Amino acid sequence: MSAAQARAVRALAAPIVEGLGCDLEDVVIRQAGRRRLVRVVVDHDGGLPLDLVAEISRVLSRALDEDDPFGQAPYVLEVTSPGVDRPLTLPRHWRRATGRLLEVRLHDGSLVEGRLLDARRDAAVLDVAGHDRVLSYEQVARATVQVEFTRIDDVELDEAEGSDADAAQDAEA
Repeated sequence: MSAAQARAVRALAAPIVEGLGCDLEDVVIRQAGRRRLVRVVVDHDGGLPLDLVAEISRVLSRALDEDDPFGQAPYVLEVTSPGVDRPLTLPRHWRRATGRLLEVRLHDGSLVEGRLLDARRDAAVLDVAGHDRVLSYEQVARATVQVEFTRIDDVELDEAEGSDADAAQDAEA
């Protein structure tokens, strides 16, 4: 797709997305059969609620129909949030990942895995094997959130249930 069309969509989308309290992360336009797929990636502190996605989609669709950057060519608009595989490249990405497990590749080639405790303006603090480690963003070559199948709350709940079962066994004995 043309870079001019992507710029036009970005120019339309940015004030709409920002006006609704979100950040415009990316605009991707691809050919999908006879139509264009217009993917607008937005993010929001605390996650992206579905009603906010619907509102952005409604307002942006109306603006695209009025501005008509694709001429008569049909398009499909998709408003989405960044996937978990999105690299953390800006301080706000780090801030939104607070509490999550990260894998961080440093420019020196080393790999750091830890839970993000704090995201500052110029550095992040990770819990790495029980110790705080401060990494400046300049040290980071690539950082991504790791998918966890067991949430911390689930582990704490399992431990609490286990101690209740232990107490019940002790009471029976």
